[in-house]
Formats: sequence, C-alpha cells, structure tokens
Amino acid sequence: MTKKTIAILDTGREWGGGTNSMLELVARIDKKRYRLKALFYDNYPKGKSSTVKAELERLGVEFILLRRPQRLPYSKAVREAGRALFFFSPSLKKRFVFSRDYRERIVPAAIDIADVLKKTGADLLYLNNQPSSNLEGILAAGSLGLPCVQHSRAVARLNASEAGAVNAAVSKIICVSSGVRDALVESGVEAGRCVVVYNGIDKDAGPLRDAREVRSSLGIVADTFLIGTVGSLLKRKRTALLIDALPFLKKGGKNACPRMSSAGVRCLIVGDGPEMVRLKEKAKRLGVEDMVVFAGFSNDALSLANCLDLFILPSEGEGLPRVILEAMLLSKPVVAFDVSGVREVVDDGVTGLILKKEGGEAIASSVKELMSGAARMKAMGEAGRARVIKEFAIDRYAAGVMRVFEEVVP
Repeated sequence: MTKKTIAILDTGREWGGGTNSMLELVARIDKKRYRLKALFYDNYPKGKSSTVKAELERLGVEFILLRRPQRLPYSKAVREAGRALFFFSPSLKKRFVFSRDYRERIVPAAIDIADVLKKTGADLLYLNNQPSSNLEGILAAGSLGLPCVQHSRAVARLNASEAGAVNAAVSKIICVSSGVRDALVESGVEAGRCVVVYNGIDKDAGPLRDAREVRSSLGIVADTFLIGTVGSLLKRKRTALLIDALPFLKKGGKNACPRMSSAGVRCLIVGDGPEMVRLKEKAKRLGVEDMVVFAGFSNDALSLANCLDLFILPSEGEGLPRVILEAMLLSKPVVAFDVSGVREVVDDGVTGLILKKEGGEAIASSVKELMSGAARMKAMGEAGRARVIKEFAIDRYAAGVMRVFEEVVP
C-alpha cells in the first residue's frame, strides 16, 4: 500500500484543548497508511516543559515552520483610519478590516502554503481549528485542487467570502458538535459537507498525583469546598464570572450557604493567558483575593482538576469542550452556561447543572444548591463518568475522523 501524505495546518499561537485533541488523533492515525507533516506558524510552548514541535516529533511527525507574511509599514495606520471612517456602521467596519486582512495577509500566506504543500507532496490538507482562522489553508488547497478536510473545533460565524471559500475548496468539515455544524450551515456552508464527530477522551487518562497532595501543595485545607475551572485565560472564556460569584459565597457573608464547611469555599483557576492580570485585579477589588488560587498553566491539569469538588465552565461559547469531558471522567459534577456544545455533553440535573441565567450570582446559586447535597453530587459525578466512557471514547473519535480521511482520499 502506498502511503498517503497528510499535511496538518494549525494557525494557533498557544496551547489549548484543540492542540490536545489534535495530538490524541495524531497518536492514533495509522502510520503504515499515512505520512504526517505539520505546518505551523509558531512553535508554541507546552508550559515550560515542552513545545508543540517536540510533541509532534515525538509522535513521528515532521514539523515545518511557516513564515508569516510581513505587513506593509503603513497597513496598521490604514486599518485604524478605516475603523474611524466607518465608526457609524459595525458591519461596514468589519468588512473593511476583513478586506484589508484578506489582501495583506491571507492571500500572501495562501501562496506560501501552496508552495510548501507542493514541496511536501501532500495528498490531503487537514486544518485544525475553524474556517475563519484557517482561510489561507483553504485558499491554498483550492488553488492546487488538493483534497481538504477542516476540523472545526469552535462555533464559527462566517462571512460570505469565507463560506464561499469553504464550499469551493473544502471536501468535508468535521464538526465537534451539532452546534458547530448548525452555526456553519447558518453561515452558508453546504450541509452535505458537514459531518459531526464528537471529541473524545482516553478513559484510562487520570491524575498523576493524589488530590490531597495537590491541595496541600496549593495551600488548600482538606475540608474546603473547592470550585474551579481549567483553560486559557481569554475573554471569551469568561473566567471573570467565577470571581463575580465569590462574594455570594464568602464565608460569614449573608449570602453564604448555611451548610458551608468550616473552611468555606475557595476557587482554583488553572491556566494562563492575557486575562490573568485583570482577574487578579478583580479579585482584589471585590475583596475575595484570599478565596482564589491562580495555579497557572500545568502539564498535569488532570491532577489539579481532580482536587476540585465542582467543575465550572463559564465560557460564552464552545465547540465541544474537552475540559468538560476531562472533569466528567474524573467524576466531577459540571456547572456550565447553556451554550452550544455544553448542552450536548452535560445532562442537566443528571451529570451537572446547565445555567439558564447569566452572571456570577447564577454560578453562586448553583454552587450553594449542590454543596448542600453530597449524595447528589456523588451521583452526578458517577453518571458523568459513565456517560463519557460510553459516548465520548477516544477510539470512537479517532475512528470517526479516519472514516472522513478514507472517504476524501481513498
């Protein structure tokens, strides 16, 4: 059998759930059938211990660093002038910015990527993100007539140009949830190109350290009721809502749960990103800095998640959040807002709670509701673990993606 060459294009700048899911897939692709080459703009770090290049090469994947197109010296000034000119119309402003980016960055990048794809002898281009951030790859594949598969890991609203490029050049779009598929179709992507393959997780994955050891290392006493989250600290993740919830849970406060433990409630935030400083400032401003532990990025996030009593995901939108699968695998009840992706994983009232109201007070109310019933929380955790193992197995995820590859490149 002649090996097919799959080129993987990832335009991201930092480690995230999409990186982990991509590596899980790469580890399970049949290397006797496929040769893999990875095209990245950045060799971004995995905490302080590794990089994406090192992790891919460990899996036998050739890593190719792409050149980012250089913008013209005056391009920033032109974009700012355009934003000012179209201040009265957000839609016109957005179209202007896109048109400048398309000409100055996307088209030159597509030409460079097409050249790399020709040199690598790629039989298939696999895009790991979502169409808007992979547009240069879509154009490159289209210019070569190269089969192209987009793995869309987040809910995306495309403009007409992006949807047109997808319909012209992308053979199949793997959507990590029905919500992702629906958003793409609403944006103008042809439904027949979309196939849902849920993210998966290895049922044998587990924490490397004991929960009590982790709590002790973080200065959290054993009987503390610990809530928290794991993820990049970005605006769209809305981690600030967790901070907003804490005044309603403060020990001794009038809003505190009557069954609160003697150690009270604390919040563990695992991850790093541009919102870190703002989050710390907010905790201080609200007088709850003593309730929050910022753990930073961790290569052993499962051990940190495992020491939680309750996992909370405050994001405003997700594709199908891997961190929820990890929390459920660890038998943690999950609290999240009613957004795309979440409702396909969390069984409301069975494996956790889906919040219909917004804001920190809604989070605090759910925390107080659950911490009052240890038996209910235990049952939710057990139900969540059982659901993940049954419906979101990593082998099912890998097999679903492989079926798409085989369909596109027989």
